[in-house]
Amino acid sequence: METILQEWISLFVRWAHIISAIGWIGSSFYFMWLDSSLKKRAGLPEGAKGDSWSVHGGGFYHVVKYQVAPAEMPEALKWFKWESYMTWLTGFTMMFATYYWSATGLLIDRDVLDMNEGQAIAASMAVLALSWIFYDRLCKSFLRKWPVVVMAVLFIAIVAASWGFQQVFSARAAWLHTGAIIATMMTGNVFFIIIPNTKILVADLIAGREPKAEFGVIAKLRSTHNNYLTLPVILMMISNHYPMTYSHPYAWVMVAMVLVIGAAVRIFYNRHEAGEHGFAVQWQWPLVAVMSVGLVVFSMWRPDQKQVDFDPVVAMEIVNNHCIACHSANPSSDMFDEAPAGIKFDNLNQIRAHASKMVAQAVLSNTMPLGNITNMTEEERVIMGSWLRAGAPSE
Repeated sequence: METILQEWISLFVRWAHIISAIGWIGSSFYFMWLDSSLKKRAGLPEGAKGDSWSVHGGGFYHVVKYQVAPAEMPEALKWFKWESYMTWLTGFTMMFATYYWSATGLLIDRDVLDMNEGQAIAASMAVLALSWIFYDRLCKSFLRKWPVVVMAVLFIAIVAASWGFQQVFSARAAWLHTGAIIATMMTGNVFFIIIPNTKILVADLIAGREPKAEFGVIAKLRSTHNNYLTLPVILMMISNHYPMTYSHPYAWVMVAMVLVIGAAVRIFYNRHEAGEHGFAVQWQWPLVAVMSVGLVVFSMWRPDQKQVDFDPVVAMEIVNNHCIACHSANPSSDMFDEAPAGIKFDNLNQIRAHASKMVAQAVLSNTMPLGNITNMTEEERVIMGSWLRAGAPSE
């Protein structure tokens, strides 16, 4: 009963998280496009940077952007903030409902670091808070005068954090936490910087004071960071069920490649929407193609891949000892009332049908058994992998 309740809570929270993320990312992409599409035309109001015409849903829209603000403030302003807040809040709730609730199986890998549930959860919360503190201080440091240098330092820091998470959490949780710290930085930008700075501008205008343009510049810089980090964080969040990403012993290298691919795609769209031509919009896709192929090839390479002679009887015994407790028509594990994802290993045909997943989850990574609760050894993983790659013969 508890398992079913947890699954429903996780599903509903995931649903809310996806809906919130669509709203946030959609508005972010729209405003990046809008900034790029602005045209300076004759007859614009004083202080206007440019305007943009668009058509949607059978109607025409005319948007004017002011460099600081219009001479007279409107009665109502639409603040695009709750999309970001709800994305982070639902994401953290999903972290709680999935990884904290089942910390022993999903957050902790005692072969990586032997800790209890409380320590693992505390470590998870700490890295989320520390990621924001580090990023915020980086953006406020003397390096802020050189935005490209800030991005380079941030890139190195995220990759280093990814490596560090592999030394603390399970492989799956380590990959997720890399995405989570990026998402925390992005929402922190909105909550602590972009919205407060914009409110200062509005308050100055209402009071008749000359607003300081620097507040808008700072908010724009953080918004640009969010723009370049959006695509990588999306992939890290949706790839949680693809072990070829997080299970690699050098998953941090793959994180670096994903960051480069995501940034290159955004650079293309930003420049293309700004109307740039030639080399400015020609180098991104070849780089993305090469990096994507490299990502796939790198994921196939494993420094510890082994193939050994095996006894089918011994291999089947390994499956019975470490897999059947959960993946059976009648699970004996207290963790599940029915086989997870409907995957069963009660006979050879079922095992053969899911052999590739078994190799990915239990041979190329230690994701299964959950939290290695059955103490499956590396030798057993190698034997089972060799048997499965050979087609799981019966004799």
